Amino acid sequence: MKPTPVQLMRTWEVKRRRVVVALSVMAAACFGGSWFLPWWTFRLFAPQYPKGLSLVIHLTGVQGDVAEIDTINHYIGMHSLSASALLERAASHWIVGLTAAAVVVLTLLAGRKLGWLGMLIGLGLPLGFVVDTTYWMYKSGHDLDDRAPITLKPFMPAVIGEGKVGQFLTEAWPAVGFWVAVAGVVLLAIATWQRARVCRVCPAHDECGTTC
Repeated sequence: MKPTPVQLMRTWEVKRRRVVVALSVMAAACFGGSWFLPWWTFRLFAPQYPKGLSLVIHLTGVQGDVAEIDTINHYIGMHSLSASALLERAASHWIVGLTAAAVVVLTLLAGRKLGWLGMLIGLGLPLGFVVDTTYWMYKSGHDLDDRAPITLKPFMPAVIGEGKVGQFLTEAWPAVGFWVAVAGVVLLAIATWQRARVCRVCPAHDECGTTC
């Protein structure tokens, strides 16, 4: 019986394949775990709030001094935080779950030409969150109610770092959930690099296409 390509591979090559799969599974675990953790934090400081107000963004919603901040936002015509990104919140468990599943499936089934696809999909999770958060921050600062008691020019709240809105000083920083997702992307990057090394010496290299 003719040996299969995997049987022809040396022991260290088979072990490296297993490392690639293990790294992808760990990345998927990072993505899944990040769903339960906070992804971004905001702090607001003003003379009447010397201890500051906090806002913590999860993939499923917002926590912290939401009611107080919504009251302040009402006076300058900003929409309620609770009404923002409703579709994204409702679909977050599907987005995270499908991303985690996709990176593992692609690691097992994708061929040499698509070996990079799992990392690209994984990168889309933290990157997509930043893009979506930036969009809603822009919308909240530009779609102001002109009937509000206090009139402000349209503004862009700081998404990261320090900023100022009226008399409020703001701080915005990534939280642990975001960094856990980034760790997942790093694991996928290492897995993709190791996979490329395995593919270069695989006996089926020339015949490998979109599926492994």
